[in-house]
Amino acid sequence: QVQLVESGGGLVQVGGSLRLSCAASEGSLSEYVMGWFRQAPGMEREFVAAISQGGLTTRTADSVKGRFTISRDNAKSTLYLQINTLKPEDTAVYYCAAQKYVYLAASPRQYENWGQGTQVTVSS
Repeated sequence: QVQLVESGGGLVQVGGSLRLSCAASEGSLSEYVMGWFRQAPGMEREFVAAISQGGLTTRTADSVKGRFTISRDNAKSTLYLQINTLKPEDTAVYYCAAQKYVYLAASPRQYENWGQGTQVTVSS
């Protein structure tokens, strides 16, 4: 088990940028495939991006490709999501998640460790 804490969310204008962070408050992230998901009000949790344990391989949802970049620093036990050119439809709670078993998994059901989420609100 690993304890995850997200930060970096906030209120941003359309076209702006944010960098979300996800730190391990207990344990190390280096053994885990990490993912970012988001959930808007009344919607299902949606896959955003995933990254391999070593950080060399990533997978990004088509809906955000070119604007969102996932990365990690295992020495700091921290996962990142760089979000550029924000749009109103990016408004959601963003969650980081960790699992050891499925390579670059995109289903929330495949992740067993979750953070509490950080709110991103994009104003137009």
